[in-house]
Amino acid sequence: MKVSSRAHYGLRAMTELAKAYGSGPLALSEIARVEGLPAAYLEQLVAELRKAGLVGGVRGLHGGYTLTRAPSQITVGEVVRALEGPIAPVECTAEDYATGSCQREPDCLSRAVWQRVKESIDAVLDATTLQDLLDGREGSRTMLPVLPTATLKKVSC
Repeated sequence: MKVSSRAHYGLRAMTELAKAYGSGPLALSEIARVEGLPAAYLEQLVAELRKAGLVGGVRGLHGGYTLTRAPSQITVGEVVRALEGPIAPVECTAEDYATGSCQREPDCLSRAVWQRVKESIDAVLDATTLQDLLDGREGSRTMLPVLPTATLKKVSC
């Protein structure tokens, strides 16, 4: 399982905006230069981040983009979901999964592990803010326990 370039590059752009937070807008060309990313692709990603309300734009000679909230108030989970949509390692763990839509559902033994993977990913991404990344504390706000099998919710599929 790999993270897409959308999520990876988008998060890199957001960390640059977090570094500049409070210092005025940052031009996409500067983000592209510092991060070594294609400017045209960044424009697409920032449009999605703007639509999600995570960044705002300022027009003009000294324009660019800024975070709409403090870096400590924006989670990595928000960024990833804005660019990728809901996190689901397999189709049957998606939020919009309709029970009974998988023919293997009655006999599936693997969904429980994928559900745990999804919940773990969600927990880490939602517990990590842009400020945590700036401070070098990625994911350290919460220590995630290894869930024993007995704590798994019974799920179908």
